[in-house]
Amino acid sequence: RPVLKPAEKCALVMEQFLHLLHDCGMDKKDVDLLNCQGPVAEKLIVEAPVRLTQFTGSSRVAEMLLEKTKGKVKIEDAGFDWKILGPDVGNVDYVSWQCDQDAYACAGQKCSAQSILFAHDNWEKAGLFDKMQANAATRSLVDLSIAPVLTHTTKSILDHAARLLEIPGAKLLFGGKELENHSIPEVYGAVYPTAVYVPLQGLLKPENFDVCTTEIFGPFQVCTTFKDEGICHVIEACERMSHHLTAAVVSNDVDFQHAILANTVNGTTYAGRRARTTGAPQNHWFGPAGDARGAGIGTPEAIKLVWSCHREIIMDTVIPANWTQPKAT
Repeated sequence: RPVLKPAEKCALVMEQFLHLLHDCGMDKKDVDLLNCQGPVAEKLIVEAPVRLTQFTGSSRVAEMLLEKTKGKVKIEDAGFDWKILGPDVGNVDYVSWQCDQDAYACAGQKCSAQSILFAHDNWEKAGLFDKMQANAATRSLVDLSIAPVLTHTTKSILDHAARLLEIPGAKLLFGGKELENHSIPEVYGAVYPTAVYVPLQGLLKPENFDVCTTEIFGPFQVCTTFKDEGICHVIEACERMSHHLTAAVVSNDVDFQHAILANTVNGTTYAGRRARTTGAPQNHWFGPAGDARGAGIGTPEAIKLVWSCHREIIMDTVIPANWTQPKAT
């Protein structure tokens, strides 16, 4: 039967979720809950007859598990998720609101969060970044639209911002500082929603690309802009990223949509003026693409891919009463 091993910081939530399933009728013997640190779970996975592990979490741990189990892992790991705003500008208030939701809802702690925004120059001229800043400014600890970051400290987030700002032409769009008047322990992160602008050509340089595409699992995003002739550089950046989970092509221009969709591989990609990186995975496939080890969630197909395998049983039972042995072949 399945063994559920949650991250230690949210084990209590998963325990309560199992209680909910019990209350809904699930037999208490159907699932085991293992609350432990990583090395203990690794020992169980390696030494017990575990047929398959479905892993959601960091790419570092995913790679380690794949090595330890000789590939018997389905991964739904890190996602440095991009959004591209095409040349056709419209509904700026809606698009800026969606950008804010994608990047900062749940304090950015979701594998589908908007990690990097490629905006055509036309959007910057239309005031998109100013509207994003205004939306971010409405977030507060009071209503938990800002929340503690569980996997990064305040210092590590601000240090990352400082490293990005060393790139020539980079600038802080908003945020970039610790929350005021908070009581969040130092082991967690407490920062205002942050966006750092990095010029596209600087972002693409080998010495900068890795830091610009490092996922911060919190309220943090990188923004850049491009011109019509720079679409090829945007596609290059998307292709060089290592984890292709979710993406968004915000455009109603069919030619632009096709240019991006035909040259990218993200597993869950929204397209159109309402496109987002964070949507409703309960009604469609949600998982990475371009990796045979990738696992999906949210659909019958995804469940079958992870929790079952192809098997054939051939029934052949009746031997004719008048059978005689044929000549050997």
